[in-house]
Amino acid sequence: MSRSRQPPLVTGISPNEGISWTKVTIRGENLGTGPTDLIGLTICGHNCLLTAEWMSASKIVCRVGQAKNDKGDIIVTTKSGGRGTSTVSFKLLKPEKIGILDQSAVWVDEMNYYDMRTDRNKGIPPLSLRPANPLGIEIDKGRFPQKDLEALFPGMSADFTSENFSAAWYLIENHSTTSFDQLKMAVMNLKKQANKKNEGSLAYVKGGLSTFFEAQDALSAIHQKLEADGTEKVEGSMTQKLENVLNRASNTADTLFQEVLGRKDKADSTRNALNVLQRFKFLFNLPLNIERNIQKGDYDVVINDYEKAKSLFGKTEVQVFKKYYAEVETRIEALRDLLLDKLLETPSTLHDQKRYIRYLSDLHAFGDPAWQCIGAQHKWILQLMHNCKESYIKEQKDQPARRKTIPLSSVQGNSLLHSPMLDLDSDVRPSPLGHLSQTASLKRGSSFQSGRDETWRCKAPQQVAFVEKLTKLVVSQLPNFWKLWISYVNGSLFSETAEKSGQMERSKKNARQRQNDFKKMVQEMMQSLVKLIRGALLPFSLREGELRQYGGWEMKSELSGQWLTHVIQTVRLSYESLTALEIPNDMLHIIQDLILDLRVRCIMVTLQHTAEDVKRLAEKEDWVVDNEGLTSLPYQFEQCIVHSLQSLKSVLDCKPGEASVFQQQKTQEDVCQLSIGIMQVFIDCLEQLSTKPDGDVDTTHLSVDVSSPDLFGSVHEDSSLSSEERLLIVLSNCRYLERHTFINIAEHFEKHSFQGVEKITQISMESLKELDQRLFETYIELKADPIVGSLEPGIYAGYFDWKDCLIPTGVRNYLKEALVNIIAVHAEVFTISKELVSRVLSRIVESVAEELSRLMQCVSSFSKYGALQARLEICALRDAVAVYLTPESNSSFKQALEALPQLLSGADKKLLEELLNKFKSSMHLQLTCFQASSALMKT
Repeated sequence: MSRSRQPPLVTGISPNEGISWTKVTIRGENLGTGPTDLIGLTICGHNCLLTAEWMSASKIVCRVGQAKNDKGDIIVTTKSGGRGTSTVSFKLLKPEKIGILDQSAVWVDEMNYYDMRTDRNKGIPPLSLRPANPLGIEIDKGRFPQKDLEALFPGMSADFTSENFSAAWYLIENHSTTSFDQLKMAVMNLKKQANKKNEGSLAYVKGGLSTFFEAQDALSAIHQKLEADGTEKVEGSMTQKLENVLNRASNTADTLFQEVLGRKDKADSTRNALNVLQRFKFLFNLPLNIERNIQKGDYDVVINDYEKAKSLFGKTEVQVFKKYYAEVETRIEALRDLLLDKLLETPSTLHDQKRYIRYLSDLHAFGDPAWQCIGAQHKWILQLMHNCKESYIKEQKDQPARRKTIPLSSVQGNSLLHSPMLDLDSDVRPSPLGHLSQTASLKRGSSFQSGRDETWRCKAPQQVAFVEKLTKLVVSQLPNFWKLWISYVNGSLFSETAEKSGQMERSKKNARQRQNDFKKMVQEMMQSLVKLIRGALLPFSLREGELRQYGGWEMKSELSGQWLTHVIQTVRLSYESLTALEIPNDMLHIIQDLILDLRVRCIMVTLQHTAEDVKRLAEKEDWVVDNEGLTSLPYQFEQCIVHSLQSLKSVLDCKPGEASVFQQQKTQEDVCQLSIGIMQVFIDCLEQLSTKPDGDVDTTHLSVDVSSPDLFGSVHEDSSLSSEERLLIVLSNCRYLERHTFINIAEHFEKHSFQGVEKITQISMESLKELDQRLFETYIELKADPIVGSLEPGIYAGYFDWKDCLIPTGVRNYLKEALVNIIAVHAEVFTISKELVSRVLSRIVESVAEELSRLMQCVSSFSKYGALQARLEICALRDAVAVYLTPESNSSFKQALEALPQLLSGADKKLLEELLNKFKSSMHLQLTCFQASSALMKT
């Protein structure tokens, strides 16, 4: 079962030494709640409870008993607190026994005998006091019961000053084990004492013999005169003679005893003065003792002595006491000033602050020392914060070249970076979070680590190092500041005793009156912290006047998103450390606003830097194509976005009490626009790569997978890429981006709670499709136009005329050349991307079919064999590219055939079929690519 109060603690005793039965005053803490609560009191091992008088919970008065030990502790035991401890000790002195007739240099108060048994003062005659040992030998108390002795000697007493003194009783009680030789020695001592008394009386008589002789001679002379002259004659002379004798006796007595009486008067006055000095030596020595104890730092002793002197001599009317007490007050006033200076001195520990406040309160210092200390600490912390800023700004200006900012990723290998707070210096007090510690000891005190790699400071930007130092400073200093206030509010700055209850109540009353003032102090510190961080990282968020006070940084380049993320983590840990102190949320809300603004800024900066990184991807394009027709560019783009979002994960995640970073509509719109901008930058990058002049194209090689069914194997070995090949590669990448990459990126955006993902995807897709269509049209124009342009000259080569045509013998060469050109396009596209073959060739076939249809429709008339030749060539082309026919190309071929006269005879149809088979047989090898593509398309 736990006790409700702390164990008693003795911190002072006055006097701290003395003989048995010395009256002492014990001071301390938790010395009981009342007389009934005090159940034990020992001094030097002797139980003094019988004479103890409980005054208060911090003061007990008692008399020291006959202890065995010459020095020991003072132990107080109470019901409420149990057995206590002591920080001081009492030294027991051996008393010097002074008999009634013994000479002594110290005045003995014989009229006031102290009864040790009843603890009461009784006025009894000096003869009743017990004198020294009359026998002059060692006393050995026997173990005979008192009752048995009283029964053995009824009506008698062992006190040799009593009328009923019994020598036998005295010997049995004090010398029951004494040897006979020692008793014989005691008899001799008694005889010597008796002789000394007789010799003293005789010496006193001898000293006055002359006076007696003179008086006797005078009386004899008077008697003789009376007999000779008669009574009447000598009556007058007798009277004169008697007067003369008396005068002579008086003069002689004065002469004899004047020196003795003078010495006695002087001794009496000296004894009285010594008695006063001895009795009031505490006051007379107090000024010097105060000086000595102040020099040693024993302020508790000074305070206890001052309280004692004030209670004894505070209202005295004795001038000597007034003079010395005034000197004591002078020393105490100097002590008050000294303690106040120490209290307001910075830096200082919370323990020292509480101690000095308690001292000043016990000394009844003017004003409110606790509030003065709180105010001084408030100003000091603010000054430390501004000094921290000024030192870093000065270092930034003095050493611009020595501090080179590098990406945080380059130092991520240093495990010390993972510490929430960085111990940049050790010039501030330790938590932490340290501590906050550190502590919150501070619960977050675990948030702070003292070990640091000094090289990190050289690599980190000045602003980041400043925020680390500033937050560490606040987290290490504010907990003590807050705890000091809490102690001030609940009155725990003072001892929990009855005497201090009034101080506690006054402290609580003052604290209630100053709650708003303290709240303003904390808010001012939080505002300074936030504005100093804003001045270093978000200067645009401050007004012009605030920027002059809290800014001043040289913003050569903005911090990267990784450094901002690290700063956010630092501020978050500082907030957790401060929250652990149970500081009201309304005082810390401004830090939450700062964290939100830093998170928003971090997202913006990260997306902006991501856009710059994406723009530089064009420089990393190596044009190495895999078997799917893709380069590494789409993957690099996706990974760039993914890494950017992953770096923002901790920023996007909401800690307890934090609001979503997308809660504001403007932030959503800005993030959406930046995301769209990143996608657009990459699309522009693709367009730039597709239209890059040949001179700007790096010499690379197309790489084809050996497992690829590419019939042409590795092409363009040791040759640079053509513009058509680059177009095909970009088109292949665009196709992959549309089907996979952009969809994956949209999923990553949604996973990280981005708003407006549909809008980002829609706009990006539309822009990508526009680019794809432009590049496709450009490629078709480059490839289809030469083929289409060669048809008409080929048809009419050699002055060919549809009206005057010989019997057909086969497909003419122009059509074969057109097919070879189409096959060449097929080979080029198939080498880059098999998936683009159908799209490209279908479009080229459409263009060729459309041109062929136009040419046929432009012929005014056909001869019989001219119509057969035209039908043969149209059907041969149509059958050769049948795999890539589309409704548009079918329609063009149909229109071309409809422009020809119909075959009426069976011989013409048979000839047409034979010539078509002959064409297919002769062109079988060339047309195999179309069949392979058809098989691939079907699979």
